[in-house]
Amino acid sequence: MGSCFVENIGEKLTYHKFTTFINPFGIIFHPEAISNLLLRIAHQKYFTESDLFYHNEQWHCFEVHSQLSHSNQKECLNQLNSLLKDTHNFLKNTSHILITYGTAWGYERQQQIVANCHKIPQKEFNKKLTQVTDIRHAITGSIEALQKINPKASVIFTVSPVRHIKDGIIENNQSKAHLLTAIHQIEKKEANTYYYPAYELVIDCLRDYRFYKPDLIHPNETAIDFIWEHFQQTWLHESETQKTLKQVAEIQRGLHHKPFNKNSEAHKKFMASLSDKIERLTDQYSFINF
Repeated sequence: MGSCFVENIGEKLTYHKFTTFINPFGIIFHPEAISNLLLRIAHQKYFTESDLFYHNEQWHCFEVHSQLSHSNQKECLNQLNSLLKDTHNFLKNTSHILITYGTAWGYERQQQIVANCHKIPQKEFNKKLTQVTDIRHAITGSIEALQKINPKASVIFTVSPVRHIKDGIIENNQSKAHLLTAIHQIEKKEANTYYYPAYELVIDCLRDYRFYKPDLIHPNETAIDFIWEHFQQTWLHESETQKTLKQVAEIQRGLHHKPFNKNSEAHKKFMASLSDKIERLTDQYSFINF
């Protein structure tokens, strides 16, 4: 859960056939917004009509991304509560939970940081830089919520390397500093919590702008691949896991291969060999589905 950067690693994990559930409530940047949502999930506090509001011919919820907004109030509620139930069930059985924070700048409404402003005029919010103590409290709340659901799961925290330039360059650096300080203060005290240096790998190791998309803000595919390779070495280093990763990648490349002649004998042999590899791997890992 978290910022758009968590989706990059999540997509890599999905491609390699790990069982994943990525940002069910959409991209969320702020620690307090993530904590509020996780506490709701942990206590199975379902959404009600009072959690929704109508704006620009859509029903919205301040706790989730605008991709979950809907023109029909009942459909909006059903979708949110279905996702809440699915997320709770997934968290009960998962082994690792990755949370990526994007910014310490929050938009506060009725004394609560929102996950998304849904194009409501900014004058209705109080924009503030959340202090380290408050971020630490939010992180602790997230950990407690996750432990309530699944005390055995490992929680990996990261900070998104994507710079929030709209806040200002100095303000962005203040924001990232607050996030990093809070995480490190918590990570040293809480069992089963870890910090993964995605931020440092991009900012310090990949300093050149050739590792960024044309907007010069978001890491490009080369940078994401670099992070993925490092992530594998850190968290997926066991020999059996590495062996399976290579097998999955080989099958995926085969499935995406475009032949010159589908009816050739060479292609038929290739597909038969590929089918055999898939069968052997799925027999070993029943959850894998190509």
